[in-house]
Amino acid sequence: MQERFFERDLSWLSFNHRVLQEARDSRAPLYERLKFLAIYSSNLDEFYRVRVASLRSFKKLRRKTRKQYHIRPRKTLAQVRKVVDRQQLLFGKTFREEILPDLSRKGINIVDESQYDEKQQAFAREFFDRQLTSLVQPIYLEAATRAPFLKNRALYFVGKTVDDSNLAVLLEIPSDSTGRFVTLPSQDGGHFYTFLDDIIRYNLERHLPGVIKGEVFSIKLSRDAELYIDDELSGNLIEKIKLGLEERASGLPTRFLYDSSMPNSLLKRLMLVFQLKSGDLIPGARYHNFSDFFQFPEPPGIPGLRDEPWTALPHPVLQGAPSIFDVVKKKDQLLHYPYHSFEYVEAWIREAADKNNVESIKISFYRIADQSGIAKALLYALEKGKQVVVFVEAKARFDEEANIYWGQRLQEAGARIIYSIPNLKVHAKIMLIGAKAKRGPLYYAYLSTGNFNEKTARVYTDQALMTADPRITEEVAQLFSFLEGVIPGPEFQSMLVAPFTLRSRLTALVDREIHHAQMGREAYMILKMNSLEDQDMIEKLYEASAAGVRIYLIIRGICCLIPGVEGMSERISAISIVDRYLEHSRIFLFGNSGQEEIYLSSADWMTRNLDHRIETAFPVYDTGLFRQLRQLLEIQLAGNFKARILDARQENHFVQREPHQPLVRAQLAFYEYLKTFGK
Repeated sequence: MQERFFERDLSWLSFNHRVLQEARDSRAPLYERLKFLAIYSSNLDEFYRVRVASLRSFKKLRRKTRKQYHIRPRKTLAQVRKVVDRQQLLFGKTFREEILPDLSRKGINIVDESQYDEKQQAFAREFFDRQLTSLVQPIYLEAATRAPFLKNRALYFVGKTVDDSNLAVLLEIPSDSTGRFVTLPSQDGGHFYTFLDDIIRYNLERHLPGVIKGEVFSIKLSRDAELYIDDELSGNLIEKIKLGLEERASGLPTRFLYDSSMPNSLLKRLMLVFQLKSGDLIPGARYHNFSDFFQFPEPPGIPGLRDEPWTALPHPVLQGAPSIFDVVKKKDQLLHYPYHSFEYVEAWIREAADKNNVESIKISFYRIADQSGIAKALLYALEKGKQVVVFVEAKARFDEEANIYWGQRLQEAGARIIYSIPNLKVHAKIMLIGAKAKRGPLYYAYLSTGNFNEKTARVYTDQALMTADPRITEEVAQLFSFLEGVIPGPEFQSMLVAPFTLRSRLTALVDREIHHAQMGREAYMILKMNSLEDQDMIEKLYEASAAGVRIYLIIRGICCLIPGVEGMSERISAISIVDRYLEHSRIFLFGNSGQEEIYLSSADWMTRNLDHRIETAFPVYDTGLFRQLRQLLEIQLAGNFKARILDARQENHFVQREPHQPLVRAQLAFYEYLKTFGK
């Protein structure tokens, strides 16, 4: 029987395989390949901390409950293990057999302690004595005593004791204190680096004589990172979040990564001490935490190690404009990140602070930068006497700390801060600027597919609309009134807003395409998003395919829809683009029998986004901006350099370029397209 959906977690692993493909691409500069190894490693660690932790929690549910929600945790965990093992072998081979030799040919050498020359040996001794002696101290593991706490993602060595009176000895690798990589004295003009791990290995016998028998082996423990917060109407949510952040470091184990060359007898001792089960154990190589390669040293004077930078383009209208307000009042404006700079948003807030007729600035924070320029601009607006209202989503996973910090800073400066809504996350990325006018309030709005975060705006592709169109601004004002508790049930005509109308309106738009197909008219959709997971929406797309609607999907991450299956989805094709920027925007185009409509959105087609979050999808009315987005979609569908085919086998084959076709690298092609607007 034909399965109707890909399993969500296996589809995510398929996405991470696409990241690994980038690391394996010999056409890419070496440091870009290292970056993708680091991204793969970081992604996988989060996957274990969140998704595997959830699957293990599901195992504790009653069988009847699991069947009700179509959850098969044991089967899925077994499949996850099989896929991850296969990917990890490919990961190790890529690093050892491809990247390391290629780095060496560039004069960049990563050496271990057995390869140090005399000068490097002397340096390793001096470095250890100066920086590590007090930090590397043995902890003896005994069967009769309580096991020491292994910190989440921290690196450790384990080894056998010489006299065998203890089960094992544990040593923490203090990479947080010193960094993971150490620059060694050069040989013959080459550049030499070593892992901090190997500096410690080299000095252990001298540092701890008569303590450790033979080799030491690296281990790492990942812990459950999910915050289990009761969304209560009463109680201090912020205090719960802070408590959760403290508990996150001490969550239950989800993955015990160990050097596969470790003797089985030592591994059994560790299982006994730390009460690990076989399902917790993941064999690895000599080194863990490859996400540390984000900080791998880059020697000067070696060309071609990284991609040539694509400098952010000046916006053809906003750049140099005396007033952003005057520009937006005349005509909607569209920003394409990271091809355009995020600085225009901060500049708009600062201009609002300086304008006498501006009364208020309202904004939603989901993930903001640690050193947020947006938050600093809002502080400036408060100094200028403006009313500032900030909705801070305190439950944005892994970003709670920055969100809460800036929320408190702004509150101390006089802003009204609203934290979270029971049972809902606010994922919409919206800002509303209110000004006095002769005929009543005048609103300006900013709506985006991405966060108010200048750091991610340099690497995530997103679109943002600046508008004074009352069809949109008045509905944004309604949404903020709801968030502030002023009105209980907002109404929306132009915008699609979850959890009120987004699902039903999207369903109606698909039904309209089905109707066009049934009437013999041209019917099609182009849907670009990060993840497609909601089964009801997938079934609706299957229905549309069966009715004759042509559907083009551009999905970066999870895709639970199975494309190209005869009798089910033969009119649905899907691609995924992984390149130097992370594809993050959501763009929904509906053919509408030649009267096309485009919506930009903060929402993926996942159940959580459609039903359990505040999300927006907003129309693009301006014909010029519409053409820009249409061109973006056309370029991405024509991509044949970094695009993969999502098919029924999840094999991630690259789109093949026909001999007569030009090479199209979608991100570069769109960058070049945007350049034409400045000429």
